[in-house]
Amino acid sequence: MHEKTTAAPTRPEIALRLHPDDPNNKPGKKRSSARPIGILLVIAVLAGGFFVWRSTHKPQTTAAAGRGRGDRNGDANGRVPVAVTAAQRRDLPVYLDGLGSVEAFNTVTLKSRVDGQMMEVRFKEGQEVQKGDLLAIIDPRPFEVALAQAQANLAKDQAQLTDAKLNATRYSQLTKDGIIPQQQYDTQVALTNQLQAAVAADQAQTDSAKLNIDYSHITAPVDGRVGLRLVDPGNIVHASDQNGLLVITQMQPIAVIFTLPEDDLTAVNNRMRTGSTLQVKALSRDNGTEIASGTLLTIDNQIDQTTGTFRLKAVFDNKDRALWPNQFVNARLLIDIKKNANIIPAAAIQRGDQGTFVYRVKSDNTVEVVPVTVGITEGTVSAIDSGLSPNDLVVTDGQDRLRAGVRVDPRPDTRSNGPANAPAGARTDTPASQASPAPPGRRFQPPAGSQSFAGPGSQGNQPNGSSNNSQGYRSGSKNRRNSQQ
Repeated sequence: MHEKTTAAPTRPEIALRLHPDDPNNKPGKKRSSARPIGILLVIAVLAGGFFVWRSTHKPQTTAAAGRGRGDRNGDANGRVPVAVTAAQRRDLPVYLDGLGSVEAFNTVTLKSRVDGQMMEVRFKEGQEVQKGDLLAIIDPRPFEVALAQAQANLAKDQAQLTDAKLNATRYSQLTKDGIIPQQQYDTQVALTNQLQAAVAADQAQTDSAKLNIDYSHITAPVDGRVGLRLVDPGNIVHASDQNGLLVITQMQPIAVIFTLPEDDLTAVNNRMRTGSTLQVKALSRDNGTEIASGTLLTIDNQIDQTTGTFRLKAVFDNKDRALWPNQFVNARLLIDIKKNANIIPAAAIQRGDQGTFVYRVKSDNTVEVVPVTVGITEGTVSAIDSGLSPNDLVVTDGQDRLRAGVRVDPRPDTRSNGPANAPAGARTDTPASQASPAPPGRRFQPPAGSQSFAGPGSQGNQPNGSSNNSQGYRSGSKNRRNSQQ
């Protein structure tokens, strides 16, 4: 009999035989490949959901962790460190700012009024001269010769005039006696008049020669400072030369010409009509240094239509020579003073959907949102018309981490010339009494080197978010960093 040969089983068949309970080993059922794909999709969806949840809850979790664990946004007690300043009641100066340049009160370019050789220069470049000081000499000898000639002609004509007058007197008597005809007498009188005219012409020639001699000695017409020398000794100068010999600028007093928007014309004009003396300050290009202080002299008689501005002229004593002709300056015109204004730094003012507000620190070291009405903003400070009282503590830094009722760790704001003596009612351990009015024992003592609230004209590091424009509003307090970190 022939043996029946069978093929050797494959590896998958062996595996199936090793697992007889596998449901896939049942007859008529095929293995599916969709299950692994579905598992991968579920894993991907779960992972995406986790990352979305993580991103949406991360700020809140971080803030809560900061309040609970004492990270940089809060201490161990959940308090947020903030910079605070006390509101003050005082006068607030109101300024109008404009761009200007310094102009010499008088600028004189000295030119020769006669032709001749420059013989001598008696000034030094940069010298301060007084009116009438001799500065240069042009060769006077030709004019001295002309003077001598004119004087000689004058003497000759004067002698002839004397003789003609004597003859006219004699002819007058002879005519009356009938000895000489009337015509001869009239001729002598005409000769006398002719000689008088010649004498007058000779006198004019003499005066002209003297004047030329005076012109050859060049003197200072005004007090001022001599610039660089334009002509050296030995050169021939002419009265028709375009360039002068030297330039004198009057430095005391000196003027500043600056511009303001035409909208401010009414306010300035009304103050000048009352006879008030308006103060003007000249500041450096960066508004960081006050160079000089003067007074407003006048307003120009027209408005520049191309720029919508009008020009003003202020006068400064300039005794220390701080201002220089053609120097660029920022001019600040004191237009008014707001009496007994409630002042806070402009950095404390926030803006929201309901308008402007500030964070006020209460006696229990919690903050509350206080709507305020902002009046005039001048530099880094603002006047509050309503909403705050003097000595109220307001937050000037760290507002982005605050909301109503949050406990804070207030510290004096020493970054700028803000109100440094703020009530220290916010102690870190126990509640304190009311912040307004603040007793003397509840005031911060500013650290050494810090400055007090000096006013809008004071210079220094401005707080973050403060505005230097006329509105003084801040768009928010995002990206503000705590000065105590």
